[in-house]
Amino acid sequence: MAALRFGFGRLNSHLWKRRSFLLLKLTAFVCSVLLFCEFFIYYLVILRCNWPEVKTAARDREPGTLKPVLNAMFLADTHLLGEIRGHWLDKLRREWQMERAFQTALWLLQPEVVFILGDIFDEGKWSSPQAWADDVERFQKMFRHPGHVQLKVVVGNHDIGFHYQMSRYRIKRFEKVFNPERLFSWKGINFVMVNSVALEGDGCSICSEAEAELVDISRRLNCSREHFPLYRPSDANCSGEDAAPPEEKAIPFKERYDVLSRAASQKLLWWLQPRLVLSGHTHSGCEVLHGARVPEVSVPSFSWRNRNDPSFIVGSLTPTEYALAKCYLPLEDTVLITYCAAAGFLVVLVLVHLGLVASPVLFGYKLLRKFKTM
Repeated sequence: MAALRFGFGRLNSHLWKRRSFLLLKLTAFVCSVLLFCEFFIYYLVILRCNWPEVKTAARDREPGTLKPVLNAMFLADTHLLGEIRGHWLDKLRREWQMERAFQTALWLLQPEVVFILGDIFDEGKWSSPQAWADDVERFQKMFRHPGHVQLKVVVGNHDIGFHYQMSRYRIKRFEKVFNPERLFSWKGINFVMVNSVALEGDGCSICSEAEAELVDISRRLNCSREHFPLYRPSDANCSGEDAAPPEEKAIPFKERYDVLSRAASQKLLWWLQPRLVLSGHTHSGCEVLHGARVPEVSVPSFSWRNRNDPSFIVGSLTPTEYALAKCYLPLEDTVLITYCAAAGFLVVLVLVHLGLVASPVLFGYKLLRKFKTM
């Protein structure tokens, strides 16, 4: 009888050890997958991004003539969800993605200034005072940055509304959080942040003030940043690997909605005489030339909510030259496929442990032996 009890005790101890070992393996595997998909993948992808080298003329390479290079990062259309259309799971997933991407890029690339080109929020044009405060608090947590890194934000239509939706209250609310300065200069480079929503050209008071402000600073401008793209009929002539899909390229753009009006675009080019224009709004990449000499680069959305392959742009800038490079973030599909594959592996592992299916290794070994004996 004592021997029988001892046998049962050893069996129970063996089963407990097997289950504990399985639980340990499952826990380690789940933690590894989570760490990879939620942390390490951002480092692996963004690590491939480097600051582009500015090509300088021979005369500028002489000792004493080298110009300081400003490292700037550009992203667009973060679209933080609000209380109206924001599902908690969507917020958790997409906002965590943007936070990890931004913080990883800051740590790896260490830019001196970051520009966000509009549509910071998805529901700024509708937000109540409390909802606005909540959205701003989430934004400041996600896009926190060291004191030596400057963050410059351009207003977008989702932040204050389109032309007839915007109001002085919404504009002032936005400018209270984000510095209202239009002209920003650093290392001899001038940047202008344009409220392109106000460039309707119909003489409204807000529009007139925005135009007067641009005329006032136009004499000192050599670089422009804005939310709406300058006028173009469609994306048909856009280049870039993350441009709009072929079926969307031929769809005509609506002036004052998808792009600035032709008249407003001509005014901006005349007033500001920029050597480079960067814009957001369309969620797709685009590289076009205006008047055969002014390049415009549309920055794709930074969020998985708007595209599977979000990205941002890094620029090395001097007072006379610039070089841009595109940096991609992890594909949302890659993360989802990794999770699905991991879930499938976990199911197989549990079934093998329970004896409901044969071990793949044992099955392969038996199959190999069978072929050898044939």
